[in-house]
Amino acid sequence: MDVDNDVDQTLLQQFSCMGTTDRDELVKQLQMLVGNNLNEAAAAFFLDMNNWNLQGAVCSYFDFESPYKLPSMSLVKDVTIGEGESIPPCTKFTKTWRIQNIGDEVWPPGCCLRFSGGDQLCAAERVPVRPVGPGCTLDLSVEMVSPHQPGIYESKWRMSTPTGSYFGDVIWVILTVAEGGTMALTQQLSHLSELGASPRMDETNINPFGPTSRTSSQTLFQDSVQQTQDGDTNMMC
Repeated sequence: MDVDNDVDQTLLQQFSCMGTTDRDELVKQLQMLVGNNLNEAAAAFFLDMNNWNLQGAVCSYFDFESPYKLPSMSLVKDVTIGEGESIPPCTKFTKTWRIQNIGDEVWPPGCCLRFSGGDQLCAAERVPVRPVGPGCTLDLSVEMVSPHQPGIYESKWRMSTPTGSYFGDVIWVILTVAEGGTMALTQQLSHLSELGASPRMDETNINPFGPTSRTSSQTLFQDSVQQTQDGDTNMMC
């Protein structure tokens, strides 16, 4: 559709903001907004990709046409909160994902993980992410709090460039809140399991005259070593 360059801008704005569900009309509006280089088939493609939302289609078009190459990211796995785990209401927990730079360039400084939809389970809406080299993996953690009502909650997160463009896989938190949930306790005792210790309380610790001091010191030393190793392997190539 040819559009005269002298089209009145006020009329164009009013026309583009018309609330309509007519698909032919939406195609015409998209063509007018982005220019006459976009044919009807391409306009329909961008609209359909955004559930026929005009604003979303405009954003998708300019993202597609942008010469700037976005970074690449793939979700490797959920490190915490596996299937079948539940957490009590109003309980703090740590959600951790392992992600990987699957591109051929280092991520630029200023990238972050951003909350982008669903249930907001923490006050922070973005988490800074340091640059990650090609092929390297990184564990990202976010401190969250479970809602006070039992149920299933979903929180959507995306990696974002410093300019606000999303890239990579969509990252989800799917959380089951239930009375008697054990996930928070599992996280607190996970480091003991990694050391081969039983999560139950040792009955000999009840005896104040028992040989507990040396065992406690050894455990503290092992915890310190384990934490140091965890810090060194937080980002892996």
